[in-house]
Amino acid sequence: MARRGKRKGRPVSGWLVLDKPVGMGSTEAVSKIKWLFKAEKAGHAGTLDPLASGMLPIALGEATKTVPYVMDGAKVYRFIIAWGQERSTDDLEGEVTKSSDLRPSPEAIRALLPKYTGVIMQTPPQFSAIKIGGERAYDIARDGETVDIPAREVEIGRLEIVETPDESHTVFEVECGKGTYVRSLARDMGRDLGCFGHISQLRRAEVEPFGADEMVTLAALEAAAPPAPAEDEAPAPDRFRALDALLLDTGAALDCLPAVVLTDDAAAKVRLGNPAIVRGRDAPLEADEARAMAKGRLVAIGSIEAGMFHPRRVFAG
Repeated sequence: MARRGKRKGRPVSGWLVLDKPVGMGSTEAVSKIKWLFKAEKAGHAGTLDPLASGMLPIALGEATKTVPYVMDGAKVYRFIIAWGQERSTDDLEGEVTKSSDLRPSPEAIRALLPKYTGVIMQTPPQFSAIKIGGERAYDIARDGETVDIPAREVEIGRLEIVETPDESHTVFEVECGKGTYVRSLARDMGRDLGCFGHISQLRRAEVEPFGADEMVTLAALEAAAPPAPAEDEAPAPDRFRALDALLLDTGAALDCLPAVVLTDDAAAKVRLGNPAIVRGRDAPLEADEARAMAKGRLVAIGSIEAGMFHPRRVFAG
């Protein structure tokens, strides 16, 4: 039987909340962070287009097991719609497909906002990662074909006008759920207003449960990264200390789940897949999902049934 190859990289775990710059793709950003941390594995929680900037949560090591909880979290975007043109990609990257000399009044825009608040039906952009017949929509669109993408339900909790710098541009802020395309908002609002529109600037400000103050720039990461040791020099054991200090805890994405505190002995049993008694006066007796903690560190995600914690996914100590 073939032997499994040794993993390359450090077994570092945690969340890095990157302030992604414009021009960098999400996959490129993950590769860059993985390389800086020399991590065994990494993944992101929600694609951010190259033309967009802002929050891109990146999970390293064991934290990759918690990515779905961040993917489902609410997101806040600040964006600018340029009125007068609709583009093939619904942003600055695409070709102009429709144009108009009309410009919407602030009153007309404000009157339209309730239509785009709450649970709405939205059709993703032609250039999107939605799969149609096993192919990505953007691959079909790049071949010059029109993609028939069905509308789907998305939830928008808040949509507000931030400012109106001139008659051709409006700055908005939106809080929305999983699967919402801000580019589709610009396209649909432009059509409703009869003047067309596209995104000229997009920044993701928040991804629940992370906040803006937890973002780290690429420049700060590169400044904290250790220099490569000389050929005749042994690497210092703590050379990644400054870089690792920028990580959030592996369990940072799970604050939405009730917590069960375990003793060291119980944590060892849970990590082997065994259930443990839930102790403590305020501990929940039933929960479809809960997190088990020991000494402030994540041990497992599981369920609580009749006062027993049953692990479904365990984490290294």
